[in-house]
Amino acid sequence: MTLTDSSKMEKNSSNMIHLTADSPSKPETVCIFGTGDFGRSLGQKMLQCGYSTVFGSRKSQTSSLIPKGIEVLSHAEAAKKSNIIIVAIQREHYNFLSELTEVLHGKVLVDVSNNLKINQYPESNAEYLAQLVPGAKVVKAFNTVSAWALQSGTLDASRQVKLSNMNDSKAKEMVMGIVRTLGLTPLDQGSLLAAKEIENYPLQLFPMWKFPIYLSLGLSAFLFFYCLIREVIYNYVYENKNVSFFIVISIPNRICPVVALILLALVYLPGVIAAIIQLHRGTKYSRFPDWLDKWMLCRKQLGLVALAYAFLHVLYTLVIPIRYYVRWKLNSYVISQVDQFIHSTGWHSDSYLALGILGFFLFILLGITSLPSVSNNVNWREFRFVQSKLGYLTLILCTAHTLGYGGKRFLSPSSYRWYLPEAYVLSLIVPCIKYQILHLCRGLYSITS
Repeated sequence: MTLTDSSKMEKNSSNMIHLTADSPSKPETVCIFGTGDFGRSLGQKMLQCGYSTVFGSRKSQTSSLIPKGIEVLSHAEAAKKSNIIIVAIQREHYNFLSELTEVLHGKVLVDVSNNLKINQYPESNAEYLAQLVPGAKVVKAFNTVSAWALQSGTLDASRQVKLSNMNDSKAKEMVMGIVRTLGLTPLDQGSLLAAKEIENYPLQLFPMWKFPIYLSLGLSAFLFFYCLIREVIYNYVYENKNVSFFIVISIPNRICPVVALILLALVYLPGVIAAIIQLHRGTKYSRFPDWLDKWMLCRKQLGLVALAYAFLHVLYTLVIPIRYYVRWKLNSYVISQVDQFIHSTGWHSDSYLALGILGFFLFILLGITSLPSVSNNVNWREFRFVQSKLGYLTLILCTAHTLGYGGKRFLSPSSYRWYLPEAYVLSLIVPCIKYQILHLCRGLYSITS
């Protein structure tokens, strides 16, 4: 190696060291107004991530609850030390900020507050804060993250942080940088007009699950009384038999498969109805009715509730052989007579059980692919194939399982107690309607016919 090459390497290595030393930027100081649970948790998390943090409080005395290494000053003194101020106080205590308008002018105020009720005030808390301090740049953020998640470090359930501000991209980028440094994912929601929606988000309690749950509970209640009349009250009135214990296992095992099949059919029915509306209107760009739009949005939840009912049906079926009533009935039947084995009955029994097993397997597959961790790893065509093609196959298998279970019993007059058919017949109503609509969409006959 020559002297020239050695000098070039030393020069290049010195340049590399120089670039490495200057590349990381030192995090700036962040001020937090409020020393409550969320303010302390956020301050401790920011301190762990390398931020220089200062608290602004009515009482400037240091408390044992304040994380070590964080200074506590008055609101005015703390605001002077940072360009980013996180307002971790409730809306009812915002009034003092109007006295600090000169100090807060040009600074970024991050509103993290939530309300007790949805749409509690005419405007959002962030918009109200912007009115109190007109010279500040207000950003709505961190209200979807809990203090407990910040303290424990388990941020998997609330890793996304929704942001909105008054059309100041620089202020938003500063807050998004803090969000990323804390290990969270920023989600830009647009202007401050979206702040109200962001504030309402943590207050919602399963909004997409209400209709599926209410519907399933309503169907369950209706079918319970339906089966109670057919199988318990009828036997007591006409045959003087007390079979009230059917309420525990037998009747639930009638209800669960019926509700599961109806809900599964209702998952795919709105898509067909939407196609009919588009065919009738002659365009796909007109908006669907509100009821249909809400129905289509909760199809995933309908499917998961249907899967839960199908799973209960499987559990109830598995305990049938160990029931006292079943063992007693089997023993009494064996003692009374011995019938010759009928191959057609064996084929019929095994066939509808096999159809049920295959249908339940595909049902579970549909539930697995609806998980975000799975659906995010497949493309749209793969997801549509599973949810559409395999979904229809699941519905066909489950319907065939129900038809095989019923067999020819629906033709027997004795199966109609008080002119009421067996419960499984009710589960076939929605699939039959759906197939008629599907034929309509495929142009097999016109709407008028």
